[in-house]
Amino acid sequence: MKLIHEFKEFAVKGNVIDMAVGVIIGTAFGRIVSSFVSDVIMPPIGVLLGGVDFSDLAFTVRQAVGEDMPAVVISYGRFLQTVIDFTIIAFVIFMAIRFINRLKRNPPPVPVVPAPPLEPSAEEKLLTEIRDLLKADRQNPAG
Repeated sequence: MKLIHEFKEFAVKGNVIDMAVGVIIGTAFGRIVSSFVSDVIMPPIGVLLGGVDFSDLAFTVRQAVGEDMPAVVISYGRFLQTVIDFTIIAFVIFMAIRFINRLKRNPPPVPVVPAPPLEPSAEEKLLTEIRDLLKADRQNPAG
């Protein structure tokens, strides 16, 4: 029973729920950026490079032998596509965090209201009188 109670406390903490929401939104954001890169960015780059489609770039290590032995292929085009996706995602996140940090750095100034002067206590008043009397005695030693 204690284990279930502890797990329930852990699972409903705000941090765990916030993290889960972040992962879900991050996954959706990753799909959006992947689509943006593969459908919008890469086609013009492919045209500039002579019609090369990055996702089709591959190096065949061994040809297929019948139906029993499939071909061994290194798909470096897909890897290149993934690296470009990652770079764009990292850059977009960097820019978003940079923007958020700029907003945090310049909070509106808080007006400073000076505190009203405190009335001296009875003890402070008495000590001040004693100090003033001692000063007066030192200045008039013959008095």
